[in-house]
Amino acid sequence: MLAVIATGGKQYLVKEGENLKVEKLDVKEGEKMVFDKVLLTADDDGSNAKVGMPYLEGVKIEANVVKQGKTRTLRVEKFKRKVRYHKVHGQRQRFTEVKFA
Repeated sequence: MLAVIATGGKQYLVKEGENLKVEKLDVKEGEKMVFDKVLLTADDDGSNAKVGMPYLEGVKIEANVVKQGKTRTLRVEKFKRKVRYHKVHGQRQRFTEVKFA
């Protein structure tokens, strides 16, 4: 079963048994999460597709929260030549890893 869900301002193609890192959600590790913004469902080969306008009504996708974490540090550097200006800033984006049942 394939599905396209919307969460965190993005859309993801998900399959059963697949792990996915999404924007941070306020759910503890080990708990179940229900995604109700489902845009499309289909069989594994792409047949029998149902498309919502914009979302399918009454369709929900369940997932288990595997872990909460942070990505590796991303370094952002601003640099202007000839004026001896440079600034370095680091950021670690938070994520939630979920496994679809």
